[in-house]
Amino acid sequence: MTDLPVVRGRLTEARALNDLTWLRVGGPADYLFQPADTEDLQAFLRALPADVPVFPMGVGSNLIVRDGGLRAVVIRLGRGFNGISVDGNTVTAGAAALDAHVARKAADAGVDLTFLRTIPGSIGGAVRMNAGCYGSYTADVLQKATIVTRQGELVELSPDDFNFRYRQSDLPEGAVLVSATFQAPSGNPVELHARMEAQLKKRDETQPTKDRSAGSTFRNPAGFSSTGREDDVHDLKAWKVIDNAGMRGATKGGAQMSPKHSNFLINTGDATAADLEGLGEEVRKKVYETSGITLEWEIMRVGDPLK
Repeated sequence: MTDLPVVRGRLTEARALNDLTWLRVGGPADYLFQPADTEDLQAFLRALPADVPVFPMGVGSNLIVRDGGLRAVVIRLGRGFNGISVDGNTVTAGAAALDAHVARKAADAGVDLTFLRTIPGSIGGAVRMNAGCYGSYTADVLQKATIVTRQGELVELSPDDFNFRYRQSDLPEGAVLVSATFQAPSGNPVELHARMEAQLKKRDETQPTKDRSAGSTFRNPAGFSSTGREDDVHDLKAWKVIDNAGMRGATKGGAQMSPKHSNFLINTGDATAADLEGLGEEVRKKVYETSGITLEWEIMRVGDPLK
């Protein structure tokens, strides 16, 4: 790739992506662009040849980059995009702001975005994936979001524009989400923080939070999303059908389905992206054979396998 636009941020050629994903795997991107601010991003996309693909990347918490890397310009937002402001019950956050930071800052101001506290990743990813837990979803509280289109235009989107679904939404091809505004109910700051502490404790007891994982590997079968409530039914959760298929603790190379929570794919130390994705596909095959259910990946997989 040649003749890329001049930028004020950082543009790095042949940048390995393994250290930018939570699973610590993946080959290099053709380029990694870290824009200084929204204007820098707009100017870059406007000047970038239309045939050059771009891939917006958050903190890599829900991502497998294949070992051969990514034939694209990866755009990763950083310091210029992580501001958080609260005005009454309205919370505006940059796409690079961490979900946990947004939840805490909102709670300080008596605004209930507590469901974001245990979600790994950044606000851009939360909106893109309609992230949720405890029966609450990003779509429930989103008021509006701002994107930069592949053509470099700054556009404001309403929740309807996203066509939100369970763990999915629609964004124009190559668009980069730069900020989101949420409207959420009021709450007592002390109670909100106490609830988040309890949620964290429960998460640490039930999930392999100390291991290298990318959160839930597969979506729960349709209609069976986790609410975290006491009366939640577990017959058709992803972890349950994986258990029933005998795949809890299964390994392939350095990849393992966590013995602690069988819907968590972990890198035990030296896994390749091929190990991780391959094990995931073995799990899908086994689950289909034992229950007739086709599990859908929740972790995004991108890039080329190693030649």
